[in-house]
Amino acid sequence: MPSQNPVKYVPAGNGPMYCGPGDRVSFLATGADTKGNFFVSEGLAAPGGGPPPHVHRFESESFYLLEGAITFQADGQTIHAKPGDFVHIPCGTVHSFKNEGTTPAKLIVIISPAGPTGMQQFFEESFYLATDRNAAPPPMNDEIMKRMMDASARNGVEWVKPT
Repeated sequence: MPSQNPVKYVPAGNGPMYCGPGDRVSFLATGADTKGNFFVSEGLAAPGGGPPPHVHRFESESFYLLEGAITFQADGQTIHAKPGDFVHIPCGTVHSFKNEGTTPAKLIVIISPAGPTGMQQFFEESFYLATDRNAAPPPMNDEIMKRMMDASARNGVEWVKPT
């Protein structure tokens, strides 16, 4: 009997990759692959990279740090994560993170659930599909800012002014 949710294998350095300001996101398992249960990506945050404070209205987000160092701000806490550390951010929690190191940071990011709107769609709509896996992420500019703001409104991402 064939599986209705087939096994998926993504060799290292493969999977669709999207680039935004200071970040690269490689899709490993999409909502379609997991019947909407979760979305998994490998993120690469350049030194100084990472999103400003925001809230996810539709899903929780978890991070497993593979390389580098990331400082998370979440729910009034500051977390200095190093390789092997895990951070879970519940849905509706204001959070941000930043690579304050001098080398890129690599993370596995798990977003749950993966509905018809959410972070997977945000990346697809606002970041640029990459054809060169070694290219530097694009700088912030008016066009990408507009794409991010438009995609945020449709996909449950709310940007929050730092306090």
